[in-house]
Amino acid sequence: MAGGAMAPTGPMKVYNGVVTTYVITACIVAASGGALFGYDNGITGGVVSMPGFLQRFFPGVTQGDSDVSQSTDHPTNPFCQYNDQGLAWFTSSLFIAGAIAALPGAYLTRLKGRKFSMLMAGLLFDVGVIFLAAAYHISMLIIGRVLLGFAVALASVAVTLYNSEMAPAQIRGRLNQIFQIVLTLGVFIAQAINIGTAHIYPWGWRVSLALAGMPAIVLTFGGIFLPDTPNSLIERGYKEQGRKVLQDIRGTQDVDEEFSDICDACVEANKVQNPWKTILSRKYRPQLVLAAASTFFQQWTGINTIIFYAPQLFVSLGVGEGAALGATIVTGIVNHLATYVSFHVADKYGRRILFIEGGIQMTTCLIIIAIVLAQTGVGKDDHVNEPWVAWFVLVFVCIYIAAYAWSWGPLGWLYPSEIQPLETRSAGQGIATLVNLLFSFIIGQTYLSMLCAFKVVLLISSACPCFGSFVCCL
Repeated sequence: MAGGAMAPTGPMKVYNGVVTTYVITACIVAASGGALFGYDNGITGGVVSMPGFLQRFFPGVTQGDSDVSQSTDHPTNPFCQYNDQGLAWFTSSLFIAGAIAALPGAYLTRLKGRKFSMLMAGLLFDVGVIFLAAAYHISMLIIGRVLLGFAVALASVAVTLYNSEMAPAQIRGRLNQIFQIVLTLGVFIAQAINIGTAHIYPWGWRVSLALAGMPAIVLTFGGIFLPDTPNSLIERGYKEQGRKVLQDIRGTQDVDEEFSDICDACVEANKVQNPWKTILSRKYRPQLVLAAASTFFQQWTGINTIIFYAPQLFVSLGVGEGAALGATIVTGIVNHLATYVSFHVADKYGRRILFIEGGIQMTTCLIIIAIVLAQTGVGKDDHVNEPWVAWFVLVFVCIYIAAYAWSWGPLGWLYPSEIQPLETRSAGQGIATLVNLLFSFIIGQTYLSMLCAFKVVLLISSACPCFGSFVCCL
């Protein structure tokens, strides 16, 4: 369906028009919503390793009084250095807030349009950033993270729908994946900023958190000046305005066929009074299951733990904090560059082949890393750190991240928006976002404790969902 007029589960239908600068610019500006998520993911791991931040809000970590020291005989175990539930809650509170906001966000996106939701996401994120950068008490941190969670949920629903519905069918995959490209760019920029702000003691973490407001400002202006999608406008009764936007983004006045198809789809969509009940019906159940499964496996591949806690992982392997942040930069570069592979080949070879290849590659890398760490005795009381182990792990972490970045990373967001018909699209994307953020919360809240308790076994357990994702795509 070009711009969302034809059900995405059917064969691709190409309409009149060209790929205009207008539509590309609109999709890029809208995709700044991905930078909200990406920058936050990239900045969090560096911030929670900065001494100034830890001393102010989590002094037990810097003093060796983290949760593990209260419950084990080995408080110096490197895998347990950051095992603090308060620290984990700082990271994961964003995701539980986002999970709570995902379904209301989907309803708002359908009721008020994609543009309005993007505007609200930008404003909420900016307010949250103010709380975080000015925080003097942990309650301010949590309030800020919760507001960021609401913003991320809104942006995740609205931006993917916006780009999917604005894009011509022949390049929909590419334009929708701009969200993931901008997301990974946000991760890399955040990691690079952490390198500099880590030297600004004791308030460098405030600079890192404050700069998160920049992509939110772009998204806010996008919500003000960008047009809404033809689908959303027509579905809400603004037919002539929808036609005008369609003509602008297609670069032609001859949009009658596509306009007619969108109107027909909107008639069917408006017959649905309760999309949440409808999407649970037998007819739409396959799309619901596939949308939820794609974001479930996207999270349980373990990628967020690498992005959140990469500096802590490398510190645990015996490298200094500066080298750990440098290694994190390398993973950020790989993450961003590998995304372009999917950008160029997903429309040509399809989604399924990338899902399968990515699952195999990620599974293999995690198993190899776990075996090497087990054989070298990392985490044991009598272990002597060997620098080559950290760099070996870095190589295979990069291979693992590359696989994710060209498969489950971008396609986990693209796939749910493509397979849903218009009448359940907002609800389906809301449920996909809910699953994504809910399991991000579970992983973020439990990872540090599980790393302390299970050590290298945790990598094997992360390999199981990677293998499961591969099997499910066969």
